[in-house]
Amino acid sequence: MPFRPTFECLWCGTSWAVRGPDDLEGFAQLCPSCVGRAGENEFLRFRLKAALTERGRGATGGEPASGSGSDSGLDLASASDSASDSASASDSASGSDSASASASASDSGSASASASDSGSASASAPSLGSSLPTAPPPSFAAEDLSAAMIAYYAARAAEYDDWYLRRGPYERGPIHDQAWTAELDQATRWLDALPIGGEVVELAAGTGWWSPLLASKANLSIYDASEAPLDRARGRLVAHGLRAHIHVRDAWVEPDRQVDVLFCGFWLSHVPRARLGEFLALARRWLKPGGLFAFIDSRPDPQSGAVDQPRSSEPEVSGRRLADGREFRVVKVFYESAELEGELRRAGFTSAEVGITARFFLLGRATA
Repeated sequence: MPFRPTFECLWCGTSWAVRGPDDLEGFAQLCPSCVGRAGENEFLRFRLKAALTERGRGATGGEPASGSGSDSGLDLASASDSASDSASASDSASGSDSASASASASDSGSASASASDSGSASASAPSLGSSLPTAPPPSFAAEDLSAAMIAYYAARAAEYDDWYLRRGPYERGPIHDQAWTAELDQATRWLDALPIGGEVVELAAGTGWWSPLLASKANLSIYDASEAPLDRARGRLVAHGLRAHIHVRDAWVEPDRQVDVLFCGFWLSHVPRARLGEFLALARRWLKPGGLFAFIDSRPDPQSGAVDQPRSSEPEVSGRRLADGREFRVVKVFYESAELEGELRRAGFTSAEVGITARFFLLGRATA
């Protein structure tokens, strides 16, 4: 996370200039008001943890300072207070309510949604104090956009399913919406027909649209870099009386085990083309020999996004607007089937097949 002496706050958009080269605001790229609110918001806390780690590296010649960025020995509330002495906390930070993390977190750092023996379901929330692992970004700009995407999807959690359901700004008229629904059903049947079993990991799971299908077939772990979408995923699993392990974890974190199946829904299109091979190699390392990597993603149909989606002139970048008017920039790459098949084989997969629906979706599978 590079230090920036001047920046626009990644959360509220306020322009800010730091007072000195050691200010946490410059490492976190958050204004003092938002740094002061890190105790109540998962994304702000994540940025503050990473900023403490980066500042510690600078002070020790490359190694993190003791306690910085880890779960033990890091008092985020104290860090927030000391970083925000120069400004009082503001209650008017744009959009803070729409993406606040749940305050009912447990201390375990993980969660499961489960059906009890009597048929009722219960779920415990992951700890908001648990670390959010990230992989070092390859460049200054990519890091900034990665953080902005995490902020965007945290803020969008309550609205995200409108995209699947063609509601609000995603309504495109009966012809386009019926085509979308038919192809979404086609993608669901395709996923349902795959040989899914054993242990399954779902990366960048978001609100868990696909999670009940996966959890009905296997021992499922779902990961996302943000707490707010996972809260929605948990509720979806509970409603189906299904069990899953739910953790806050970035998709770029190195695998901690090998599993039978890895699934990503609409994640590969958020991987910059320059890093596609890197991510697919990571996906391969998740899998046991003969394991299955499956993914569903977007094709570049103009009726897929929101009616009011902001335009972007940047390559591989798309604008996004929330219902409250806030705008974000996200990586969005529309890969072709042949390109993905070639990259999958170069990443070490023994076979790869990427099909398409008529307009909207890519359907991919590869064998480790």
